[in-house]
Amino acid sequence: MSENEKGTQFDLRYVAGLARLELSDDEVATFEPQLQDILTYMEKLDEVDVSGIEPTAHANPVLNVTRADASRPSLEAEDALRNGPKTTSDQFVVPKVVE
Repeated sequence: MSENEKGTQFDLRYVAGLARLELSDDEVATFEPQLQDILTYMEKLDEVDVSGIEPTAHANPVLNVTRADASRPSLEAEDALRNGPKTTSDQFVVPKVVE
């Protein structure tokens, strides 16, 4: 096995570990060439001249679809606090979690 192949196998096992995947030796043997093909293709994309192209986040324009910001009636404090296990002075009482 060449040094490059050892490095790729190490990287494959490392990435699998980050994804919390346990790969068998057979799976490494299957996925290693596939990963190498993907990396080779990515290197090929690096050769494309994109100097005159504006960066984009999406291929198609994406617009936010939001409702108008208008005030409307909300719950009364008494109604909102009704389901709380413990309340005082129009507030929920919760255990202290920060010291």
